[in-house]
Amino acid sequence: QVQLVESGGGLVQAGGSLRLSCAASGGIFSVYTMGWYRQAPGKQRELVTVITQGGNTNYVDSVKGRFTISRDNAKNTVYLQMNSLKPEDTAVYYCNAGGPGIRSVWGQGTQVTVSS
Repeated sequence: QVQLVESGGGLVQAGGSLRLSCAASGGIFSVYTMGWYRQAPGKQRELVTVITQGGNTNYVDSVKGRFTISRDNAKNTVYLQMNSLKPEDTAVYYCNAGGPGIRSVWGQGTQVTVSS
């Protein structure tokens, strides 16, 4: 079963940028649909963006034009480039691997804090 490890979170001022990484091991990375989710304090976990096996992407409206998801199948890694960060982007960000007929797997999460 695939295992996921996120990295790259931290504290940044509003308007700044961060790049999250999610490294996968123990599975065939290229077949997975990869997603980034986030959960802010007191709120439900929400889907931020996904990238399919074929490279198709989708974003929640609140991050369109600011966040970019990408994947490097040779490195078994998915990235989330976050630009123009806002305080409302503050959350724990989780990486997810899944797809049709594939059991969903989560990473441990990485904290992103955006100060105003």
